[in-house]
Amino acid sequence: MLSTKKSKPVVGLDVEAGSVAATEVGVNGHAAVSKFGIVPLGAGVFREGEVTDPTALGDALKHLFSKGKLSKTVRVGLASQRVAVRTLRLPHIDDRTELETAIRFQAQDHIPMPLENAVLDWQVVGHSTGENGERQIDVVVVAARREMLGSLIEAINRAGLRPVGIDLSAFGMVRALSGESYEPVDPGDYVDAPGPVDHPGEQRVAEQPQAEGVAEESTASDIGPARLYCNLGDVTNLAVARGASCLFTRISPFGVEGIAQKLAERRELTLEHARQWLAHVGLERPVAEIEGDAETISVARKSLTEGAARLVDELRLSLEYYAAQEGAVPVEGIVACGPGTMIPGLAQRLQRDLGQRFGIGRPQALAHLDRLTAARLTLSFGLALEE
Repeated sequence: MLSTKKSKPVVGLDVEAGSVAATEVGVNGHAAVSKFGIVPLGAGVFREGEVTDPTALGDALKHLFSKGKLSKTVRVGLASQRVAVRTLRLPHIDDRTELETAIRFQAQDHIPMPLENAVLDWQVVGHSTGENGERQIDVVVVAARREMLGSLIEAINRAGLRPVGIDLSAFGMVRALSGESYEPVDPGDYVDAPGPVDHPGEQRVAEQPQAEGVAEESTASDIGPARLYCNLGDVTNLAVARGASCLFTRISPFGVEGIAQKLAERRELTLEHARQWLAHVGLERPVAEIEGDAETISVARKSLTEGAARLVDELRLSLEYYAAQEGAVPVEGIVACGPGTMIPGLAQRLQRDLGQRFGIGRPQALAHLDRLTAARLTLSFGLALEE
C-alpha cells in the first residue's frame, strides 16, 4: 500500500504493544540484515494494532533510529482489525485502468467500510479458468481507514522518517517465510494432559519429514497446497498463502500479550515482568520442577493453558472461515513465528489441539541472531524486503 520506488536501504518497521522492531535490509544477490534494533514501548502507546499515543511512539522511533544509526527510509506494517482484506474473483481484464475500475466497483460490496473513507490497494495473486472456459483472475484487495493511518503517519513524521510504503504485516510475514525451510515442532509431552496424549493428529504430525518452503509462484494451477502462517505476538496475525501469494489474512486481537495481561492482573505484576514469567514457566515442565514463587508459577501456568485454548479457537476459526470461501485451496501445515514461539511448549500445544503439522519459521537472514531476537524481527525483516 502507498508504495513508491526507492534507492536507499529500507528499514522494515513493526510496532507491537510492548516494543518496536526495526530491521534494515540490503540486497546484493540475496537479502542480508545490515542493522536492526528493538526498543520497548510504554503501556497504552499502541493497542490492538493501532497507535493511541503518536507523540510517545514518535519519540521511541526517534530514539531507536538514532541509537541504531538506521536508514530513515522505512516501510511500516499494519496489523489491525480496521484493515479489511478480501479476495475477489473477476473476469480477466488486460487494461489496468479498467481493471482498477472493476475492482473498486466490486469492492463496494465486500469491504466493510465506505471506500471514500479508506485507502485502497490491490494485487493480482492468481489466474484460473471458469466453468465455461472464460479466463479469470483472483485479486487481493486491502482497505484501511484513513483516520487510523493518520496517527501512524504522525508518529513517523515526528521521528523524521521517510515512509516508502505502508504494508500489511501479514504480507511481510509471508515474504519473510515463504521459500524458507522451517524447524518442525516435536509433538512433545504435556504436563497437564489427562493421562498419555493420544490426539488424532499427533502421530501423523510426528511422522512428517521436515518440509521445505514452497518456491514463489503466481499461477494457481501449478503450485502446491497452501499454508497458514501465524505470528504469535501482541495480536495474532494470520495469513493463508500459496507460495509467496497471500490468499487470505485475518487479525485476532488476542495474542500472547493478552495472556501476559491476564497474568499481570492476577498477580499485580508489570507487563514486562509477566512476559518474563510466561517464558520461564511455559507449558512443558511440571510446575513442581520450576524455580520461583510457587503461586506465581501456578497462575502463570493457568494463564498459559487458558490462553493456548483461546489461540487454538482463533486458529481453528480462521481455517474454517478460509475453507468456506469459494475456490479455497486446502491448507496443509502451519508455520508459526513471533515472540510467542519462544514460550516453551506453546507451539506443541497448538499443534496437538489443531491436529495440523507445525513448524517454526526463522528466516535464514536472521540465523546469526539469538532466537528471541530473530523471533521479534521476523515481521520487520519481511516488511523490508522487495514486494
